[in-house]
Amino acid sequence: MYEFAFHRAADLDAAASLLANADDGRVIAGGQTLVAAMKLRLSAPSDLVDISGIASLAGIRVERGVVVIGAMTTHAAVAASADVLRAIPALADLAGTIGDRMVRNRGTIGGSVANNDPAADYPAAVLALGATVITTQRSITADDFFNGMYETALEPGEIITAVSFPIPRRAGYAKFPNPASRYALAGVFVADFETGVRIGITGGGGGVFRDAAFEEALTRNFSPAAIEGLSVYVESLSGDLHASAEYRAHLVGVMAKRAVTAALADR
Repeated sequence: MYEFAFHRAADLDAAASLLANADDGRVIAGGQTLVAAMKLRLSAPSDLVDISGIASLAGIRVERGVVVIGAMTTHAAVAASADVLRAIPALADLAGTIGDRMVRNRGTIGGSVANNDPAADYPAAVLALGATVITTQRSITADDFFNGMYETALEPGEIITAVSFPIPRRAGYAKFPNPASRYALAGVFVADFETGVRIGITGGGGGVFRDAAFEEALTRNFSPAAIEGLSVYVESLSGDLHASAEYRAHLVGVMAKRAVTAALADR
């Protein structure tokens, strides 16, 4: 690692002030991505601002048809939450598949969403459920939040405080995980609302994305058979040593059917 200054913020105002006064400050929550990047010297912030001690950033509540999850809530807490299991079981299931036990007990939803790894699980749920990302400055809809690989609409110094998920009629998530990292080689989150179906696809390209053809077919007929033969554009996907773009396109179709099957078992 390079040399850096470490600060533990007492509240959000203190965190914002520390970031504003740093040459290249970064927020650290669970640290499951940032610390690894720093150890590999892929990231070298001048200052780390630790927000893990801000109690108001953790917790889960259900209100007026939405599930609101504080940014510092861990994956393990989401997976075990009785409120999430009742309201959006697929979201709890997703959280339980992230990484390993250590990652789930340290990693946070806010950190995952802010990092926007192209193979991460939470972005698929945020996009499919039409969630709202709440920050210290504003509220950002899911469709406006993700801007491609590791890029989001967050401005310098802006900190995620919570994510608000509308409760669907039913939802499901399925992914084909990398056996080592548990990141998704392809993952699909499907959410069925009265207004129609939304899907979020992760692990396939430069970032999480939706697919209109899948959504339209499932809105007409919410069943695995409705998307038989559909495929995402191979040109929009990435290939690497783990899987070719063509194989990922195939996996998206398979995972979409599994997600729909899981959603049908949800309600």
